[in-house]
Amino acid sequence: MASKLGGISVLLVLFLGLWECEGQMACGRRMVGSRIVGGANSNAGMWPWQVDLQDNGVHVCGGSLVNENWVLSAAHCFPDTSTTLRYQVYLGRYMLNSINQAEQSFRIAKVLLHPSYQDPHQGFDVALVQLDRAAVFTDSVLPVCLPTSAVLFPEGMECWVTGWGDVGTSVSLPAPGILQELQLQIIDQSSCNQMYQVPTSLHPTTSNILSGMICAGFQAGQKDACQGDSGGPLVCTMINGTWVQAGIVSWGDGCGDPNRPGVYAYLPAYSDWIKQTLPTLELYGGAQNMIACSLSVCLNAALSLLLVALLR
Repeated sequence: MASKLGGISVLLVLFLGLWECEGQMACGRRMVGSRIVGGANSNAGMWPWQVDLQDNGVHVCGGSLVNENWVLSAAHCFPDTSTTLRYQVYLGRYMLNSINQAEQSFRIAKVLLHPSYQDPHQGFDVALVQLDRAAVFTDSVLPVCLPTSAVLFPEGMECWVTGWGDVGTSVSLPAPGILQELQLQIIDQSSCNQMYQVPTSLHPTTSNILSGMICAGFQAGQKDACQGDSGGPLVCTMINGTWVQAGIVSWGDGCGDPNRPGVYAYLPAYSDWIKQTLPTLELYGGAQNMIACSLSVCLNAALSLLLVALLR
């Protein structure tokens, strides 16, 4: 009898251990499967962490939900933090100009800009926004995972940017303003910097891609984030299916021009500041998370087998 109960105990502990590991990585999961420049309409609920930031009822920026109380966005979306009482934060929103049954509306309790931020071109274009109350997680409202400094997003990796920004230079997203999605390729800092050193007829001046920045797009252009997408997430799906945010839409020269891919705040470079600011936020560490969970499950199983042996 003891042996049979012991076997059941081992299975139960293994199940609980796996369930606990899954719970630790509850971010970055979406319940829905399958106009940024060159993008397409998304499906409702496809990007449940997408945030709409409005100032006096006008869309100004995007953002991403990272837990029930905090949103991540770009520092340049808040040129004057004393005016944030005018802002409204929408979660679960799909269309800008129509009724969204799944949306939740919030005011801003606090905005924290990275202490080194001065201008997007100088980097540190990161902001944490505290909601005035906790969000309720639903199929349409879920958090994205943020990476530790150890997570890599290599050149050529396919990722997605989402937002309600312009669909071309000075061309607004047409009504009803459906959330746009666009698949882009990661361009590493060095390669992107070389592109931005090429003078063009539209942009004869050059810019530097600094540490803490990463680019996404294509050297030929045509597909890019644009005005109004600022603060929105660049997300990538990892090998275990978890969606992890690689960057924040920060700046660029034009929209979809050759040799001018979009520039993003590179989140692994800011993970320490994010963790210091939000100590309870669990960051995604890729293989480290899986190893830690496997060790936890194995330890629990070993303790259960020891208990079985003692009961015999």
